[in-house]
Amino acid sequence: MIKKTTDQIRTEYQAAALAMLPDFIHRYSMDERAGVKKLVEQAGRKLRKLEQERARIYQMGAYERQYAAYTHICGIDEAGRGPLAGPVVAGAVILPKDCEILYINDSKQLSSGRREELYGTILEQAVAAGTGIISPERIDEINILQATYEAMTAAINNLGILPDILLNDAVTIPQVTIRQVPVIKGDAKSISIAVASIVAKVTRDRLMVQYDLEYPGYGFASNKGYGSKEHIAALKEHGPCAIHRRTFITHFV
Repeated sequence: MIKKTTDQIRTEYQAAALAMLPDFIHRYSMDERAGVKKLVEQAGRKLRKLEQERARIYQMGAYERQYAAYTHICGIDEAGRGPLAGPVVAGAVILPKDCEILYINDSKQLSSGRREELYGTILEQAVAAGTGIISPERIDEINILQATYEAMTAAINNLGILPDILLNDAVTIPQVTIRQVPVIKGDAKSISIAVASIVAKVTRDRLMVQYDLEYPGYGFASNKGYGSKEHIAALKEHGPCAIHRRTFITHFV
């Protein structure tokens, strides 16, 4: 049998899915060529990182295992409580019991590209997902905390399935009769809350990109309505637009 060149083996490695790496390592572990040894080492490192990630994700499933007797466990989180402009958005997600989505984390710890990638995966695999969006006008009318509760309630109602239990990021939602478990820093501790945070964040970010086209000059596509130096400077120069939260900008205009 003709022995493969190092370049051929490198091409094989680059095309190999993660599930194929153990076989790749087995086949080439005895090869003495320096280039092949390096590829085998790279494959080994990639597998170790994969196992570490799976262990981290398993740890994030602790609350889901604790409440495994419930059929539909729903994670709840929000995005946009702090910005000067735009809506507050809540996400509600029910994952299948056997679901394993790697690289899930608190949405704030992920790059925008990773969030977008995970968002599609979450919606593909979720039993149900819903969002609730509360306008800046409503935030000014009832305050941000009450608006957040309204967004979360709307997200639950938009699931299309009645959850058996809610895992919430730190809060207890008033007038919701479903059992609730508030988890401090839940978006970093619960897989269900983390995926809800990603759904909420991506939904809101996409809205702010659209608003940037409607209200140019404030940088909404980049600052997403948060009080960046550039946003505040534009606010002082141009005054507020229709999506600014009037109760949030009194120090600037």
